[in-house]
Amino acid sequence: MVCAKCQSTAVSVIPAEIRLYRNFPRTLSHPPMTPSPDIQVCLDCGWSEFAIPRSWLAAGWLRPLRPQPVSNVTPITREEIAIAS
Repeated sequence: MVCAKCQSTAVSVIPAEIRLYRNFPRTLSHPPMTPSPDIQVCLDCGWSEFAIPRSWLAAGWLRPLRPQPVSNVTPITREEIAIAS
């Protein structure tokens, strides 16, 4: 393995536990997801990276629950209010 930042070969793999939280107002009550990726750490410069296991990605854990609807309502102008009253 080679460091992506400094090209050093002094890279170590460390098992870790990471918590991922969904950033949606509807899912604040959902518990965090805890994949267990291996973190690659460069022992020279400190650069680190990890990858989410393919099984988690295939299960759709990090995808949005549903697309958020977009409002197509046009705001009422003052002229339309004056005409209506």
